[in-house]
Amino acid sequence: DNTLIFEARFESGNLQEVVKVNEFEYQLTLRTDLYTSKHTQWYYFQVSNMQAGMPYRFTIVNFTKRNSLYKRGLRPLLYSEVDAKKHKVGWRRTGNEIKYYKNNAGRGRLQYFSLTWTFQFPHDQDTCYFAHCYPYTYSNLQEYLGAISNDPVKSKFCKIHVLCHSLAGNTVYVLTITNPPKSGKGTERKAVILTARVHPGETNSSWIMKGFLDYILSDTGEAQLLRDNFVFKVVPMLNPDGVIVGNHRCSLTGQDLNRKYRSNVKKLYPSVWYTRNMIRRVMGEDDVFLYCDIHGHNRKQNVFMYGCERKWQAKAPYVHPRVFPLLLSKSCPDKFSFPDCRFRVRKSKEGTGRVVMWKMGISNSYTLEASICGSKLGCRQSTHFDMKDLESIGQHFCYALLNYC
Repeated sequence: DNTLIFEARFESGNLQEVVKVNEFEYQLTLRTDLYTSKHTQWYYFQVSNMQAGMPYRFTIVNFTKRNSLYKRGLRPLLYSEVDAKKHKVGWRRTGNEIKYYKNNAGRGRLQYFSLTWTFQFPHDQDTCYFAHCYPYTYSNLQEYLGAISNDPVKSKFCKIHVLCHSLAGNTVYVLTITNPPKSGKGTERKAVILTARVHPGETNSSWIMKGFLDYILSDTGEAQLLRDNFVFKVVPMLNPDGVIVGNHRCSLTGQDLNRKYRSNVKKLYPSVWYTRNMIRRVMGEDDVFLYCDIHGHNRKQNVFMYGCERKWQAKAPYVHPRVFPLLLSKSCPDKFSFPDCRFRVRKSKEGTGRVVMWKMGISNSYTLEASICGSKLGCRQSTHFDMKDLESIGQHFCYALLNYC
């Protein structure tokens, strides 16, 4: 029997159902975020029992977003265990005849959209994986943090603590990164706060965070200078439960945690409650220079930021919320687009980390958005971001901060 074997019952996996249409064509249905009837975007599944060189077609039939980067060049990701073992080749783009279109399977007011693509498997009887974006699991994070803890140098200036536990009992970590004070010198340092992965399916945010941490924990003179001048508070994964179960947007309550920063219900939304309280405590001790929550964007290209300013600020000389994004655009002009940045505070965003921290008094309060697809800029026009590109954005974030040292 040459029927493909599908599996998604692993960490961060997402696939609900598969129907074999004919010998080489399969119809796939994604699982909605737990305890919701929507939020189908993230997929990550395993396939085995394939034949190499045959023209397979996969069609995912229950996307709910009208617009998609699959209409603008985004291609699915493929990982082959044989190629990884033999040739050290990891995730790569795949797919031809890619189309994203409205189908007739909607229920009531809910419309469904299909993504279809053709491809060939590189090897017979391989084990392959498909994903919407480069996976980064909770286990990947724990392994990364374990390596820091076991490093005799890095563990001196990077302290890893438990911020809280999630609803499912998973640890939400907070890192404090700064050089020990030099004797006889003042220790007044401004704080920089970074968070990521409030939305589980935006895995590119974890790769940006990894790039930031790799750089800030390195032994370069610039990294030393940053650690001498700032205290970094970092929450690398705000929604570990959602990440583990393969949700796209929500926590185990079926809620978007990035709309809950005003909530006082600690029991339901512990990670955002404790993050907000940690920031409030830091503000009582230090001047907070900048807060940034890192996200992935599923409908726009490039990397850009959302900031906050009052209406009168845009016309006044008081424009510093725009300065940091401008510096970032100068640092990586082929990926970061300043014209794509927005600084209006919309009513629908009032429960987000960015707006709540701004209203608490942090002027430089941002959401950093990185396209799930790629860039439209310069020599990178019409190219996909790979993991190294995403990590480099974390490094460029540090270069922009160096201007303030």
